[in-house]
Amino acid sequence: MFVYFNDHFYFVTSTKNSRHLSTVISPHITLVQWKSIMAGKGESGHKLHARMRLWEFPDEYVVEPTDGTGGSFLSVSRVDGSMKLLDELPHCSAVRVPKIRTIYGVIGVLKLLAGQYLFVITECQCVGSYLGHPIYKVSSMKILPCDHSLKRSPEEQKRTEAEFSSLLNAAEGTPGLFFSYNANLTLSMQRLHDLGDESKTIPLWRQADPRYLWNNYMMEVLIDNKLDQYLLPILQGSFHHFQAAIGKDIIDVTLIARRCNRRTGTRMWRRGADPDGYVANFVETEQIMQLNGYTASFVQVRGSMPFLWEQIVNLKYKPNFEIVKPEEAPGVADRHFLDLRKRYGAVVAVDLVNKHGGEGQLCEMYGNAMQSIVNEDIRYLHFDFHRICGHIHFERLSMLYDQISEFLSKNRYLLLNEKGEKLEEQTGVVRTNCIDCLDRTNVTQSMIGRKILESQLRRIGIFGAEETISAHPNFDDNFKILWANHGDDVSIQYSGTPALKGDFVRCGKRTIEGILKDGFNALARYYLNNFCDGTRQDAIDLVHGNFIASVSRDTSNQLQKGSLETLASLPIALSLVLAAFFFSILSLKQVRHSWWNLFFSLMWASVTVAIAAFVRANGRMFCNRPRLHKPRR
Repeated sequence: MFVYFNDHFYFVTSTKNSRHLSTVISPHITLVQWKSIMAGKGESGHKLHARMRLWEFPDEYVVEPTDGTGGSFLSVSRVDGSMKLLDELPHCSAVRVPKIRTIYGVIGVLKLLAGQYLFVITECQCVGSYLGHPIYKVSSMKILPCDHSLKRSPEEQKRTEAEFSSLLNAAEGTPGLFFSYNANLTLSMQRLHDLGDESKTIPLWRQADPRYLWNNYMMEVLIDNKLDQYLLPILQGSFHHFQAAIGKDIIDVTLIARRCNRRTGTRMWRRGADPDGYVANFVETEQIMQLNGYTASFVQVRGSMPFLWEQIVNLKYKPNFEIVKPEEAPGVADRHFLDLRKRYGAVVAVDLVNKHGGEGQLCEMYGNAMQSIVNEDIRYLHFDFHRICGHIHFERLSMLYDQISEFLSKNRYLLLNEKGEKLEEQTGVVRTNCIDCLDRTNVTQSMIGRKILESQLRRIGIFGAEETISAHPNFDDNFKILWANHGDDVSIQYSGTPALKGDFVRCGKRTIEGILKDGFNALARYYLNNFCDGTRQDAIDLVHGNFIASVSRDTSNQLQKGSLETLASLPIALSLVLAAFFFSILSLKQVRHSWWNLFFSLMWASVTVAIAAFVRANGRMFCNRPRLHKPRR
């Protein structure tokens, strides 16, 4: 329910802890936008169920809509995962006593070897609004097995299914999932504006961009069963916003990150591009400003260098970079930039990697691959971030801005007036990358976002010709925090830790505390990359359906049972090293009593060195590797 009070619109809903929670909707929504919202409320045929009750019977799950929208009950068999709609709740008895819980959405269904698994949202938090619609973050989800058919399966199949289903425990903690019951979070404001009234005539999931749908694969079963009212699009990324005063005016700034699902995964197990040109850690970032009836939007993208390369963990702090099939690099890059050109228009590719050292070979390959691609619409620009800015002089990024300012001025941004009419249109995009597309990239993107926002405020007459955001301390502080939080979210999803160099984005300068925190996060990344991310990569691949075909045909090969790599264990190796070292010291203390003790001391010392050398030489074997994913070589 919406109410208008004290110059604000409020969305009234119910949560787990409160019967009536009023969430303020931005006061800067235009009349046209509000009429569109209210018109959309009338499209009951496409309205998603926002609150449900889950009945867990011994033989089926039943989802009951409780938000007043009506509709049929959804029954999901716990035997085979089959679905059907019911007109009434199944009969309860002493034998069929259900467990009842409140849920806020059905994410989808995942089929493994012999069972299916139902994903539901059990807790969510309202984090703001987008075009007047509440946006929610998934706080907790539950994966419910529909695997009773396993009871009749062979023992080997049961064991394999158990291994696959155990990977889903990692999926329950997937960070950065957002959704809306009314707004399409997967499309930028410009694409939504171009879609126009068509968005009111089709369900939300149909207008969503599949590459930014985290649950794209899991929705297929619901789509096949024509369950439009349960098809809830989920976005993985980031959503942050703030309001601040500029004199007598109130500005509303929102930052949305949309993570692509075409080559998703963890930092060390998803690098570079695939043969089709889809790159790892590809994220679309949209900065939205609303003020005095005007709405402005600016989109940037980030993504790994678009050719085949990898950096397989091997216990070293910085594993070597390996370029795979270098002869294919120009073709892969061409396919990648062709896709960007179709989606965003002109492209300037900003490469922030080092010119020398280990990164140098990647930089050289990228530059060579771009030689046959660069034209009037595609430009490549290398900017050696570490050489120019070092670790503290990030203000020198102004040198980079000077080199792309003409491109930004030419290709503009989206600007709508209070009537929803398009005054400006974005016709090009800045594509930024470093090695991980996290730390250097976020610092650079925040600088570009700041410059564009200042340009937008000058365009609508709020800022003077030389006025900047830094002249308004409260506004400036909020803007820095917005981009720092955004960078942390994107980094956590890819590397497992917050972004490095975040103190500059958050505070405008490098600090001792920030440098120490970067050191801690760097060590945490090392641990996660070497000893945790293999399992997390398998969970990601399962959720996105990357290996479902293989799972159904030959699971034993995928799990690589019996290989030496599955038996290698770093804790056991370290225990042997420590034990051998202990015995060598113990024997050395007894050397004065017997020459045999010297012999044993040398023998145990040799064992220590031999095991340590074997572990170091075969570091890849002792890391936590994906069992469903095989490196290109």
